Amino acid sequence: MTVAPPVAAASTCGDEFELTLPGRHPVRAVIAEVGAGLLELSVGGVALTPRYDTTAARPYYSGAVLAPWPNRVRDGRWTLDGVTQQLDITEPENGNALHGLLPFTPYRLTERSTSSITLGARIHPQHGYPFSLRNRVRYALTTTGISVTHTLVNLGPAPAPVAVGAHPFLTIGDVPADELVLTVAADRHIDVDERLNPTGTTPVAGTAWDLRGGRPVAELTLDDCWTGVHRRGGVSTHTLRAPDGRSVSLCAGTGFDYVHVFVTRRYPTPQGHVTAVAVEPMSAAADALNSGAGLRWLECGQHWSASWSIRYHDPGQ
Repeated sequence: MTVAPPVAAASTCGDEFELTLPGRHPVRAVIAEVGAGLLELSVGGVALTPRYDTTAARPYYSGAVLAPWPNRVRDGRWTLDGVTQQLDITEPENGNALHGLLPFTPYRLTERSTSSITLGARIHPQHGYPFSLRNRVRYALTTTGISVTHTLVNLGPAPAPVAVGAHPFLTIGDVPADELVLTVAADRHIDVDERLNPTGTTPVAGTAWDLRGGRPVAELTLDDCWTGVHRRGGVSTHTLRAPDGRSVSLCAGTGFDYVHVFVTRRYPTPQGHVTAVAVEPMSAAADALNSGAGLRWLECGQHWSASWSIRYHDPGQ
């Protein structure tokens, strides 16, 4: 009797593309075909993103590109030229449409080198979003991490509302996330209701949402967004810092006027569940299809691009 060999479980991320940049402190990244997600990033052997089991469903949208809107649309409903549009409800526990239309879509490879890659996906007209777009994302390694550029192009005949975000989880080697200190360089917190939809903004001064001076992750339970970001040279910087002074930062360029932070203590790794922190660049606020906060309208043939990066710093190097 012949026994067939066991079949390896398929990756839920599709193909994985490895990028490398040699040097004194080599940089390595792994990008997923599905969702154009950032799976791994390391500098000098120090992991800057937590790795999860890719034979299981992607946890918490980890690493995925979020387009043509990030975050939530209340009830999945918005109005276009006086006509109500109904999106699929993809966050049933809160009754919202969450994180756009592409997080679980395979992207196509369009360009690749040893240290960079460009992936693209189409958005076709559908119920709730009757527009045709091309979405491209380019990952390019740098000596301190990775740079990411998003480009959206309107392929349809009518103006299209667009926004973009990303969902990277950040870490520093094997330092437990609860030992890191989080700094969010922003002046206003976006207040939300019990379904995590925005209700207004509050200045952070004197509140628990003031993370401008840093607070230990161990003290934080967050699924929150900020605006009024501080910029230096057109870039806002939000940082996780280890006790030994090493840091990893989310650096967001012009167009990313919002930053969302999510802290979970149930992030699944091969070693078990751990605390993990997502620091997410967002070009628009939650429910932007209704409020217009950060939303852009692209004319036929028009494109829009915005960039962010992850940067590692070791003061001992």
